[in-house]
This record gives sequence, C-alpha cells and structure tokens, in this order.
Amino acid sequence: MNEIIKKNGINYGIITGVISILITTIIYSTNLELFMSGWITFLKVLIFGAISVILISKTKKELKGIISFKDAFTTYFISILIGLALAIIFEIILFNFIDPSLKDTLKEMSIKFTAELLQKFGAPSSEINKAIEQIQKNDQFSIGQQIQGFFVYVVIASIFGLILAAIFKSKPSYQQ
Repeated sequence: MNEIIKKNGINYGIITGVISILITTIIYSTNLELFMSGWITFLKVLIFGAISVILISKTKKELKGIISFKDAFTTYFISILIGLALAIIFEIILFNFIDPSLKDTLKEMSIKFTAELLQKFGAPSSEINKAIEQIQKNDQFSIGQQIQGFFVYVVIASIFGLILAAIFKSKPSYQQ
C-alpha cells in the first residue's frame, strides 16, 4: 500500500475521531438535549463530509493529481475506520463507565422525543405505545449495541466513500 494513502488515511482518521469526541464532550458538558438534535447530526455529517473531500483532494494532489478509484476509497476507508473506532470507543467509555446514568437520561429523552414526534404526525396511541415499549426494551448505549452501531456506520459511510472515490478518481490518460 502506498505510504501517502496510509499516512493520510491514518492522520485524517485521527482528526475525524478527535473532532467527534470533542463534539460528544461538548454536548455532554453543555446540553444533553443536543444528543437528540437532528441539526447536530446534520452538522456532523457536513463536517465529516468536508473532511473526507479534503482528505481525498489532498491525497490526489500528493499523488501528483492521479488517484485510482481503489486508492481514493482505500484512503477514505482507513480514515473512517479509525475515526469511527475512536468515536465509538469514547462513547462506550462515556456511557458505560464514566456516566452510566447518562444512558437512562438519554433513554427518557428519546421516549419523550419519539412520543411527541409521533403525536405530531397523528400516529395512533397504540403505535406510540409500541414505539415507547421498543425504546424501553432496547439499551442502545450498551457495549454490544455500540459495536453493532459501529458496523452500521461503517457500511453507511462506505457507500458515501464509494461515491467520493468515483468522483475523485482520475481518468486514464487515453480518456483525457
């Protein structure tokens, strides 16, 4: 594997992980309701999307303007694996060891948020109760659920990475 691809993937993975940890820490220390915010999720997607574009652009530039689909995706994939792993490890530690009561607080907030949202959309009481019961049964912050979530995030992020790699790949010289 090319050293530039490996170096950039690792460096940007660490950057992404640290930014994610900082966002989680800021939310934890300022306003727990932001854990439920769609705007925060959207903002994080924008930030990490921008970082990914910068990563692949920088790697392509360092490879003298020529990057294959495989190299673009590999750089991105290394980055997301490291970034997501750091973020998930931090969240496992936060939710299960530093402040286990946070899980219950967020579960209650999630129940309230879900009930209000379903009521706004006119869902029947039976559906609302079913959704609340499902949230109560599920410990979404357990170590197992966090690890499962890691793999789901990797799959979703990989789809985005495939699109980015297709956009940034260099065309063979005979097509230019």
